[in-house]
Amino acid sequence: MRYAVLVTGPAGAGKSTFSTSFLTHLQASKRTGHLVNLDPAADTESFEYAPAIDIRDLINLEDVMNELGYGPNGGLVYCFEDSAMVNLEIPWINIMSKMDLVTSNPEDPTGGARNGMRARKNIARYLDPDPLLLATSYGSQANPSNPRFHALNQAIVQLIEDHPLVSFLPLDLTNSDSLETVVSHIDYTMQYGEDEEPKEPHDLDEGDFPDSME
Repeated sequence: MRYAVLVTGPAGAGKSTFSTSFLTHLQASKRTGHLVNLDPAADTESFEYAPAIDIRDLINLEDVMNELGYGPNGGLVYCFEDSAMVNLEIPWINIMSKMDLVTSNPEDPTGGARNGMRARKNIARYLDPDPLLLATSYGSQANPSNPRFHALNQAIVQLIEDHPLVSFLPLDLTNSDSLETVVSHIDYTMQYGEDEEPKEPHDLDEGDFPDSME
């Protein structure tokens, strides 16, 4: 049985960093993993692990921009239209990466405060948010005098309530327990190992036990 984990997200979200840490964790756990790059704009030379399969061998953004005169956005659209041929219905989990940058200390030597001071209690409400926040402002009541979008907001809230679409796992790559938690959720989501056949015990005739005395 083979399994795949698709890592997606906007530029700078930490996809490459997570993939590197994920593969390192798999190797430390005696599990085999291979990196497959599906980003035609990625700089694979900066990857710590060389991709076993690289979409750039088929099409890459730099060639499209040079040969067709497209800009970065138009070039990416062209690349995706050329290589994205299937849509997969798959389970997913949302990860809030770079939690190691969350700090309430402006003097933090790690530089986490460069993105603004944030206490972990301020982040917690985004990890498993209350859908009612869509209908009301945080810490305030809904305005009954402006019901224009009330029905739409309520429909969206109900959708999220019925299907847990908005929740995040915090990922701090400086904390091994945080990475292990994310990996455990990935294993559970893709049902890793559930179809594996149990290992047969050694044959009793192979010397595992001494010959019985008559």
